[in-house]
Amino acid sequence: AILPAFVYSLKVSPLIEKISDHKDFKKLLRTRNNVLVLYSKSAAAAESSLRLLSSVAQEVKGRGTISWIDCGDTESRKLCKKMKVDPNSKEKGVELLHYKDGAFHTEYNRAVTVKSLVAFLKDPEGAPLWEEDPEAKDVVHVDSEKELRRLLKKEDKPLLMMFYAPWCGVCKRMMPSYQQAATELKGKYVLAGMNVYSAEFERIKEEYNVRGYPTICYFEKGKFLFHFENYGATAADIAEWLKNPQAPQPQAPETPWADEENVVYHLTDEDFDKFIKDHSSVLVMFHAPWCGHCKKMKPEYEKAAEFLHVASDSPGVLAAVDATVNKALAERYHISGFPTLKYFKDGEEKYTLPHLRTKKKIIDWLANPEAPPPPEPAWEEKHTSVIHLAGEDFRESLKKKKHTLVMFYAPWCPHCKNAIPHFTTAAEVFKEDRKIAYAAVDCAKEQNHDLCKQEGVDGYPTFNYYNYGKFVEKYTGERGESGFTTFMRTLRERDHERVGKKKDEL
Repeated sequence: AILPAFVYSLKVSPLIEKISDHKDFKKLLRTRNNVLVLYSKSAAAAESSLRLLSSVAQEVKGRGTISWIDCGDTESRKLCKKMKVDPNSKEKGVELLHYKDGAFHTEYNRAVTVKSLVAFLKDPEGAPLWEEDPEAKDVVHVDSEKELRRLLKKEDKPLLMMFYAPWCGVCKRMMPSYQQAATELKGKYVLAGMNVYSAEFERIKEEYNVRGYPTICYFEKGKFLFHFENYGATAADIAEWLKNPQAPQPQAPETPWADEENVVYHLTDEDFDKFIKDHSSVLVMFHAPWCGHCKKMKPEYEKAAEFLHVASDSPGVLAAVDATVNKALAERYHISGFPTLKYFKDGEEKYTLPHLRTKKKIIDWLANPEAPPPPEPAWEEKHTSVIHLAGEDFRESLKKKKHTLVMFYAPWCPHCKNAIPHFTTAAEVFKEDRKIAYAAVDCAKEQNHDLCKQEGVDGYPTFNYYNYGKFVEKYTGERGESGFTTFMRTLRERDHERVGKKKDEL
């Protein structure tokens, strides 16, 4: 078939591979693992798509492949029929299908723009861009440092910029309010957004002190003035704040427990040893000012201290140590979670007590001090199908598995404790599958601090999914056994479908 003359004059990128033969298509899918194919009912129907895809091909060079199959010519018609694709049934006579790892993956159904197509080909299983949400049309979406500088230079109106990460739950929850505010305030203020999760934006994160997501910055005439924080996050809150923008109100510092009036003895690195020697029976609570469980236990501990203080035959005294201030003591007694209760008898450490949380339990136990039941072994000490990783072997271990779900946790975190049995059971379900792993990293261990930071962990637990060691996405599903197993089962079913389709089609 003779193609229309305009096709020859089209500036179609040489990076777009035109295919009409089934064997060539088989070879393409066998040798490339990220292919977007434009099927068209005719060359004329493909014209505008090819112009757009030429720009996309340039942007994804080396990371993705774009092909064109013209179902209107005789030879290609057979290929389209074999692939069960009929672009005639589509409104514009074109269809975009994506193939991953040699098999059909999905129909492309996102915004048909260079930016969205490039984002898709860079991460075919990632979430759509924020700007693809029609409700976000009045948010100015910024993609690069160059665009950010240009916006700050030219924009005269007051500007609010949300620096975010696509996986961040707080960002996702705030986006609808931010979008609504952008629409309501259009013309008076500019609300913008920029995904700065990628390593290429380290300079911007440093410049605007982006330490977590979202970080929202306020600018006037290109000059950064304040962070928008410690304020409400509804559209009305944002609008109200913009009428009178001001620096974040400092949070009123809490009075340290040691400075409050109470009969608990508050000990320090300097006076601890002398106090323990001078008192034959001492219960010590190691705590941290930010610890919720400590705050909950504090009133009970104080009531018990008052009771013991006035008792004529008191079985002991209660003391406390702020482990964040008295670091030498925290280190000496290996304090890794809060609150930690330790009992000292005649100047010597005797027991660590995990279970005294009420006035009655504290007093009853002190009246008859005895060894607590043996502590529950740490998760990594138990024999399970979860692989426990540390900084030095993390990446190498993940490279050996096609699909790995990693739980980043801290042993003291209640949400982690709730999730651990479900995660462990899910690992058991897939223990025979050599391509799958459920792994865990204890972020409380010093050796893992850098690793957890590098992997974007800003709260516990955090679940990341990796494909042969490469980070793919945050897992944000249910934290029960069925959530963890369904996630992995879906990935494996997709693998099996691809193998099946490869056999059928090729």
